[in-house]
Amino acid sequence: MSYLSIAENCFCEYNKVEKCMRLIVSETTTDNSCNRNKDELRERKLVNIKQLIEKLEYTCVQGSLDKEIKAVVYDSRKIVEGCMFICIEGVNFDGHSVAAEAAKKGAAALITCKPVEAEGDVTIIQVENTRYAMAFISAAWFGNPAEKLKVIGITGTKGKTTTTYLVKSILENAGKKVGLIGTIETIIGEEHIPAVNTTPESYILQERFAKMVEAGCEAVVMEVSSQGLMLHRTQGFIFDYGIFTNMEPDHIGPNEHSSFEEYMACKGLLFKQCKVGIVNSDDSHWKMVTDGYSCQLETYGFEAGADLQATDMELIKDKGQIGVAFHVSGLLDMDVEVATPGRFSVYNALTAIAICRHFGVSEENIKKALLAAKVKGRIELVKVSDDFTLMIDYAHNAFGLESLLGTLKEYEPNRLVCLFGCGGNRSKLRRFEMGEVSGKLADLTIITSDNPRFEKPEDIIADIVTGIQKTDGKYVEICDRKEAIAYAIANGEPGDIIVLAGKGHEDYQEIEGVHYPMDERVIIAEILEEQNA
Repeated sequence: MSYLSIAENCFCEYNKVEKCMRLIVSETTTDNSCNRNKDELRERKLVNIKQLIEKLEYTCVQGSLDKEIKAVVYDSRKIVEGCMFICIEGVNFDGHSVAAEAAKKGAAALITCKPVEAEGDVTIIQVENTRYAMAFISAAWFGNPAEKLKVIGITGTKGKTTTTYLVKSILENAGKKVGLIGTIETIIGEEHIPAVNTTPESYILQERFAKMVEAGCEAVVMEVSSQGLMLHRTQGFIFDYGIFTNMEPDHIGPNEHSSFEEYMACKGLLFKQCKVGIVNSDDSHWKMVTDGYSCQLETYGFEAGADLQATDMELIKDKGQIGVAFHVSGLLDMDVEVATPGRFSVYNALTAIAICRHFGVSEENIKKALLAAKVKGRIELVKVSDDFTLMIDYAHNAFGLESLLGTLKEYEPNRLVCLFGCGGNRSKLRRFEMGEVSGKLADLTIITSDNPRFEKPEDIIADIVTGIQKTDGKYVEICDRKEAIAYAIANGEPGDIIVLAGKGHEDYQEIEGVHYPMDERVIIAEILEEQNA
């Protein structure tokens, strides 16, 4: 059975259950922020197997359900005596292959989705999908912390990251304490944890919800990726609000989605797992994405008929700074200004407004927070001159780049300059498409290196050139990214808009499996210092 059919058939809304006190043990191999020393563990009452699996359909193949569990583990290297070991089938490793070893190490229970053999006094529970089961087990293990938070989940191809920060800014400006989980980082109070996945594995997600509750958070706003939905990372709880921003073909290929239809179907799972759905009704795919929804549905957009509508959009330009102003009508009536450019900035702001009105935030607080909010690597303006505008953005596919450059052309710059590269060991089609988009829309394209990974940067650049040569666009090739940025700044002309695309929030460059420090903000500061010297 596919992930989608499992999600459809197995999904159920669960009731609030009695909080179980336990020993909390972190079980991630990729997120060091969750590792804890033994002296940091808090003593809790133990919980038995039956309590952890009570929301699941299962077969007890062997042993008793009344055993107490000391830890929940899904990494075979973290197995401890008395733990429940969940056998996860990964791309490169199948936890079922070490089931017998886990039993020998003293695991009290094994959660499997196919037959295993294990000797000794170990309980074996077989379920249809162990990732789905792990989400519910993790929620129970941490005492169902999502029930103590207002959980906001945002999905879509573009706008997720920016919108999460806008929502956090607005709600905090109104005096609420808000956690954040997304592509860049997780924020819990003053703690900032760099992200490994946009949507963390279910165990880590529940652990972070629990930490947010302990830190006094009232709400959490999070990005919900299609992969996260497909792999059941967000099961085990109900979102209070589920948001759809937009949809374009992306993340389609090996180890991602087999088709655009599957990609849409995965995004749509959010609207079978939330109480209130808020969708961009201007996007042509919204009805397909919300097909079979089980939530209350609201809409926003520019087009007439949206519950929350943006009108009277006005572009703002002033000494190297650009932004946009617009009016909101429908469920609210107010004027809004944001310090980022174009139509997609209006969509991001409108999404945040649609969410925050449910929290009773005043119009004054919404307007103040939107004008002040900034997101690292998302249309991030970096002041280098009064004569031209320089910005950093994460646009790393053809859709994102076309949206960004199309918006910036509306400001009628003297020249639109686009600097970008493409990641290695990824689809070549993305390189051709991005080259063609930049060639059509930018007055000058500076082709450089991004994260070459295990490919030669020159080969990636050659693929981008193949795309750009389908157009009449001017371009230069500068392999070293710092040299490319220095060239862009040194040759900036009055009225230019210069975009450094692709890296965004990233502060490294991946070459041959090694992450080398490379933050474009630092690079810009170094270049300006060298030029002044």
